[in-house]
Amino acid sequence: MSSEQGSTTLPSAVDAGFGPTGRPVTEFPEPRILESHGPARVIAMVNQKGGVGKTTSTINLGAALAEAGRRVLLVDFDPQGALSAGLGTNPHELDVTVYNVLMDRKVSIQDAIQHTAIENIDLLPANIDLSAAEVQLVNEVAREQVLDRALRKVSDDYDVILIDCQPSLGLLTVNALTAAHGVIIPLICEFFALRAVALLVETIEKVQDRLNPRLQIDGVLATMYDARTLHSREVIARLVEAFGDKVFETVIKRTIKFADATVAAEPITSYAANHSGADAYRSLARELISRGGAP
Repeated sequence: MSSEQGSTTLPSAVDAGFGPTGRPVTEFPEPRILESHGPARVIAMVNQKGGVGKTTSTINLGAALAEAGRRVLLVDFDPQGALSAGLGTNPHELDVTVYNVLMDRKVSIQDAIQHTAIENIDLLPANIDLSAAEVQLVNEVAREQVLDRALRKVSDDYDVILIDCQPSLGLLTVNALTAAHGVIIPLICEFFALRAVALLVETIEKVQDRLNPRLQIDGVLATMYDARTLHSREVIARLVEAFGDKVFETVIKRTIKFADATVAAEPITSYAANHSGADAYRSLARELISRGGAP
């Protein structure tokens, strides 16, 4: 994949006035103050490839939206429980999780939701029990809509609900897509990550056709970007070629601070409030709101 192939112009790391996507740098406006809250817009963070920054982006985008005065519910929909752990919860010590909400009609979603140390953010946690739901839901009536039914009961309490999906396109992910209004696709800036996107888009289109006609792709988020490498810039160029304006102008650069914040069980917006990584997620929140992807 060389720079001579195709006619796409690769943005240089030093192109004045242009961002990594090759578009002029935009200063997104500060979000308006909400006079009331709810109903929530539900956004699924989806990519069947692991290690692309889904959980990191869910936590930090959620924190940036909360800073902007939005009430946010983060839904851990991955049996690994990384989102729950990243917010300071020990998934293995939980008695009530999203699994119980899905599988036991006697358990209300309010019983499982936890308040976090971060203002305006609540958590619907998960642990390894959730892996059993994939098998158990197969025999359920309207099995693709179980999460949707649960989230509707708390939709009026929040402005945004972000669902951190597991790295697969199985029944849990289909549940998340059925419950969602929009999809954000985090994508690491590596060539092999591009290959999986076509299958993901095909799955999204099937859910749109058969289960959830309101579903739309809010945007593709480039993560772990390194402006020093031609490879990262080529991947961004191919993304823009394939998705056009659906690629967020905001790009998340590679930095060890994200790992440090995860160890501290904090979003980067509080762990390193003045770091460029925190500023990037604040910019993403403003961009999402300006696009109509969040209230």
